Amino acid sequence: MAKMTVIYKTPKDKDFFEKHYFDVHVPLAKQLPGLLKYEINDGPVVSTTDHTDVYRIANLYFESLEAMKVAFSSEIGQQCAADRRILASNEDVQIYLYDTQNT
Repeated sequence: MAKMTVIYKTPKDKDFFEKHYFDVHVPLAKQLPGLLKYEINDGPVVSTTDHTDVYRIANLYFESLEAMKVAFSSEIGQQCAADRRILASNEDVQIYLYDTQNT
């Protein structure tokens, strides 16, 4: 399985972020071809390593990194990427793509 983790810093305008995220971004992302699961944090994010500016964490699951690549190459994927830039600049977000394994 492959996973995308998106970590957003605290936005300047939390009300705008929340409204746009839940009314526009999440419904758009849920249309990604091959998306298996979309999860976000529920409540505050607590860091045990002194990171203090984490606001929202999202995890998107796909069958493989190739399936994720296909999803984000699609029209919906391109719309998601463009919409993410409305929510956060590259300085205000971290995005990680990786394969997972059960241990």
